[in-house]
Amino acid sequence: MPGDILKKRKIAVLGSRSVGKSSLVLQFIENHFVESYYPTIENTFSKSINYKGVEYDCDIIDTAGQAPLQDEYSILNSKHAIGIHGFVLVYSVTSRNSFDMIQIVYDKIVNFCGINEIPCVIVGAKTDLQQRQVAPAEGEALAKTINAAWIETSSKNNVNVAKVFELCLAEIERHSPTNKAEPQANKCIIM
Repeated sequence: MPGDILKKRKIAVLGSRSVGKSSLVLQFIENHFVESYYPTIENTFSKSINYKGVEYDCDIIDTAGQAPLQDEYSILNSKHAIGIHGFVLVYSVTSRNSFDMIQIVYDKIVNFCGINEIPCVIVGAKTDLQQRQVAPAEGEALAKTINAAWIETSSKNNVNVAKVFELCLAEIERHSPTNKAEPQANKCIIM
């Protein structure tokens, strides 16, 4: 059925190493917090999300942490940009470096996709920790700059975890051509 195709969404969770991407995804999918850290290679989880009365069948891709700035080619793989409907870009509020990586990762995705703007949510994770290096106003300002949603979370305390994925669906719908006043020409060329 064509309606079912429209309700399938792929969401990629990206950000620096050890910012809490897997904790966020596992808390959302399995409702539990994993205390120990194991570097993620890459996992895809499926979950139905009800947003505004519509069931979305979501594939959530928990990616390996994007490498530090020294090797810009290892930051992002094109498979994390192509065929993805929405992006969750995660930084730790306790790490200035992880916050600085968000703009770089965002720019890479936009570059890969060949568009000016992508549906995404900027997420400040680990708000339960005391040693904050990034103020909420900074996260909010970055999100405004790139026209994205923004939220802070604590996977440990399950604060705003589900809201992240609802916001991502909202961003996907906001960027969807059917929600624009005037339909825009599709810029994709299929050969």
